[in-house]
Amino acid sequence: MYKRQEHDRVLLVDPTYKPGWEFPGGVVEQGEAPARAGMREVAEEIGIELDAVPRLLVVDWEPPKPPGFGGMRFLFDGGRLTSADARRLLLPGSELRGWRFVTEAEAATMLPPVRLNRLRWALRARERGCALNLEAGVPVG
Repeated sequence: MYKRQEHDRVLLVDPTYKPGWEFPGGVVEQGEAPARAGMREVAEEIGIELDAVPRLLVVDWEPPKPPGFGGMRFLFDGGRLTSADARRLLLPGSELRGWRFVTEAEAATMLPPVRLNRLRWALRARERGCALNLEAGVPVG
């Protein structure tokens, strides 16, 4: 899940528990809907409460690649943050070192290829107004 600032930048976070930058969000708990999980995780990680269930942009099946297990990845449109909203971003726990609003070009220097592809397709899905189905970062169907 990501949020955009007034200048069409994407919010990325720097987790303490793994290398590299990531989208705000996290793991879906048992019995939890993916969009609701995203809403919960964003509130826990950066202190932003979403008023409505966000719109799905991308669902991506990520194949298992040790040490990871693969699985389904969802990116939702978290909406647009104003500068005032951005000043309220918090890092309430020990999970995150920091956060940054970045352009797509800046994200290319910060995200691993699979996440960068997912971001690029999510941005295109947002422009087109329709969700995209990806397998290993490639649109299908």
